[in-house]
Amino acid sequence: VLVIYASRDRIALKFTREDNVVRGYTLHIDGVCVEPSLLTLYQQSDRAGRQLLPALRPRQPFGRARSDQVVIAIVDHGTFMDPRSRKDWWQGY
Repeated sequence: VLVIYASRDRIALKFTREDNVVRGYTLHIDGVCVEPSLLTLYQQSDRAGRQLLPALRPRQPFGRARSDQVVIAIVDHGTFMDPRSRKDWWQGY
């Protein structure tokens, strides 16, 4: 799993080796304290041109929850959509 974005309180993970969200699934996680050494590694890679972004091994922790709530979004090649919004894409269902 490739780390394509990381900050102190959020991270985005990609399930392919591509540094984009055009294809494949991307997991956005907000409300976490990103593991400091992983954040440092991501920042170094980002400054160096993003040629070798960090990747997580199976079961490798990437951080811890900042509170009792974590926000997670999974995106494929489409845009973020909210199924509660009946006024646009969810009409007729």
